[in-house]
Amino acid sequence: MPTPAEYRARATRRRNRFAYPLGIFGILLITFSYYAYQIFFTPNVETKGHPTYVVVRPGQSSKAVLDSIDGSGVIIDKLSLHFVARLMKYDQLVKPGRYELKDGYTNRQLINDLRRGIQAPLKLTFQNIRLRRDLGQKLSQSFAARPQEFDSLLSSNSYAQSLGFKDTTALLTMFIPNTYELYYTTPPKKVMNRLKEEYERFWTPARDAKAKALGLSRAEVSTLASIVEAEQQQHPDERPRVAGVYLNRLKRGQKLQADPTVVYANGDFGIRRVLNVHLQKDSPYNTYKYAGLPPGPINLPSITSIDAVLNPEQHNYYYFCAREDFSGYHAFAATEREHILNARRYQAALNRSGIMK
Repeated sequence: MPTPAEYRARATRRRNRFAYPLGIFGILLITFSYYAYQIFFTPNVETKGHPTYVVVRPGQSSKAVLDSIDGSGVIIDKLSLHFVARLMKYDQLVKPGRYELKDGYTNRQLINDLRRGIQAPLKLTFQNIRLRRDLGQKLSQSFAARPQEFDSLLSSNSYAQSLGFKDTTALLTMFIPNTYELYYTTPPKKVMNRLKEEYERFWTPARDAKAKALGLSRAEVSTLASIVEAEQQQHPDERPRVAGVYLNRLKRGQKLQADPTVVYANGDFGIRRVLNVHLQKDSPYNTYKYAGLPPGPINLPSITSIDAVLNPEQHNYYYFCAREDFSGYHAFAATEREHILNARRYQAALNRSGIMK
């Protein structure tokens, strides 16, 4: 029969047999818990002060989204991000949108934003837009909608009329170059409605009154402003004077003879020197051939240019041409004789510089 000492020894051995695996299990549990805490709650996004975004397109897979995030260069531990995405079943809740990869974000916060569709607004601006197709391309690149959806709206006279514009040409004047906050997934019609609201907000009673005093509609003001914008791109302070020239010519019934309209009519925006061959182009936008304003804007004029038309400089100038010093400013003239002299000086400067077309 075992002695008490032997019983105690056996009990100790039994305890040790269970204690060792339990100890290993405990260590593993603590290690896993720590790792789980780390991958879920430790910051894994480091942008170094540079705002970073990822766009999730309709129909995009979770793998494609995560690969795009990896390629942004702001994820510290890519493996842990993919692991958390799998645990949070991101593949079942991929939502299109534009998302900010916020500095200091944890994997859990980032995947949570993606799953819930918590988007960052995009800042929509219109710059260097000349043609309807340019505008359609700009809009389709900014939003999730297919390009055809914006194109169909921009090319529909009935839709333009539903917004209060005569036709699709006049509709272009609705796009006031400003900065608008919208979401990537905003449907095309809602984008257009938002821009129409901003357009109406822009045209205050004071601006409308000034347009009326000039005998111009809103669309006509924008059309003239687009010419002023094209004529003076470098120095906004000169735009009221340029606007005054064109308004003087309109009042007199004189053709505008604006070179930028000829460039637009020819469809060659690389023209640096308007020649006689360009002036022969038969187009309603050729203001050397046709009096009055062209049918619509030749670009989307800035607010500065629109206000320059509404607040023109009062003077007796009917002509202007670029200065021969290539400063970007113009030489203005009240008579054709004076203008011819200014033009000759400028043409001689072009010849000296070798600018032939």
